Order: sequence, then structure tokens, then C-alpha cells
Amino acid sequence: MEYKRILTIQDISCVGQCSMTVALPVLSACGHETCILPTALLSTHTGGFGKPHVVYFDEALEGMWRHWQENEIAFDAILVGYLGSTGAIRMTEEIIDHLRAYDGVVIVDPVFGDHGKLYSGFDGAYVQAMKGLCQKADIIIPNITEAAMLCGLHYQEQLTEEYTQKLLTELNHPCVILTGTGFEPGTTGATLREGERQILYTHPKVGKNCHGTGDLFAACFTGALMQGKSNEKAVQIAADFVCSAIRKTVEAPVHWYGVKFEQALPELIRRLQE
Repeated sequence: MEYKRILTIQDISCVGQCSMTVALPVLSACGHETCILPTALLSTHTGGFGKPHVVYFDEALEGMWRHWQENEIAFDAILVGYLGSTGAIRMTEEIIDHLRAYDGVVIVDPVFGDHGKLYSGFDGAYVQAMKGLCQKADIIIPNITEAAMLCGLHYQEQLTEEYTQKLLTELNHPCVILTGTGFEPGTTGATLREGERQILYTHPKVGKNCHGTGDLFAACFTGALMQGKSNEKAVQIAADFVCSAIRKTVEAPVHWYGVKFEQALPELIRRLQE
């Protein structure tokens, strides 16, 4: 297995199985050195616990990455998730410009909305700043809501192949993984578009929507990609891993706030060794 140094930039939700608390163990299980830069500290994630206590680290971010620069630290991959402020977006752009290894890969999951709405605390200025950050990425992983807002299209709840094609065209990015693109009843999936090549990977929809699955997908995709898997294979591995984690959770209603991804990690490791 290849051993890469990966930096993940996103928040830490202390309770809730999302963002950094998902990315760090998944990337580590994929066999990589995983470095972190937390942009904010939340007591819980924002989905169902009420208003969390939040501490933003905007003023500390530059000092952190400058210290890495002084020590000539570079990263083979940079995975960007929930950032929380336009200041954090600006710092992330600086990190990409200065600390990406010569052949390093930047993956941006532009976390700011779902179901046609922005997450609490975000506005149009944040979306525009994230749009600029996406232009620096080699791969972006938006959901349908984020894709629509990034390219200025009206959100369409009833997903069609025609609408999906329009989103992918208007995004105009070299490599997009659009999540949540199942078209048949009872299915979901992800559409990979790189250049002129496009592939839809679908699977049965398991249970209901769960918090943190997008973070889980992005981390698993990045881990598999940095193990030398193709974009297509990494998408398949990530989608299957998320499904497996949800299956291990659906029979535990008290675990409504996230998925039991930890119990699926042995399956992921075996899959990566194939």
C-alpha cells in the first residue's frame, strides 16, 4: 500500500460523527499519514442537537500554515471539507498555493448546503468564495444543492438526467463527482465526470438520510485515490463503504446523529487490498 501525507482542512464537531472526526480515522485506516487543520470547534454538528457552542480558529490558521512552510512541509493531497467562514476559505487557498506537493492533489467538498437550502450561518458571499476555492481544486465533490448554487441554477428537487447534465456542464470543472444522483426509485449514486468521460455508479438506497455521509464519502474517496486507485474505482469504493456504514446503523434508532462507520473500516481495508 502507498504511504502518502494528506492534510485535511475542516471543522471538528466533537459529537456527531462528521467532518474531522470522520476524515481522520478513515484516511488513517487507508494507510496514510493524516495531518489536520481544524477551522472551527463545535460542541456537536448542527443537525438536530440545537445550537452548538462554536469556537472559530480564523486568526490562528495563518500562523499554523506559515510554521509548516518554515519547516518545508508539503502535502501529497489536501482534502477540504466544512470550513465555516470566508476567512478560512482564503487561508485554504494560501495553503494550496504554498504547501501542495509538486504532484499533489486537491479535493474540495464544498460543504455549505443540502435539500435546496444553505446551512445555518452561510450566505451568498460564502458560496462565491467557495466557488473561487473550487477553481483551485483538481476534484470537487458537491451534492445537488451545492452544485446548483455554485453554477447559479435553480435547485430542482425532482432529479432528472437532463438536470444533472446541465449541472455538470455549468460547473465547467475538469473533474466533478456529483453525489446523490440516483434516478430510479430506491436508488442513489454518484456521477463522475472527468473531461469528456462520464460514469454513473448507482446502488440501492439504504435507510434514510444520515448526517456525515458526505464527509465519509469524500474521505474514503481521497484515501482510495491516494492508494493508486483510479477516480472511477475510488468512487465505487467510497460509495460502497458509505452504504455498508449506513447498513450497520439503520437498526439502531438511538444512533440518529451519524453512522457507525467504525464498524465498516475492516471491510474498507480489505477492499483497498484487492
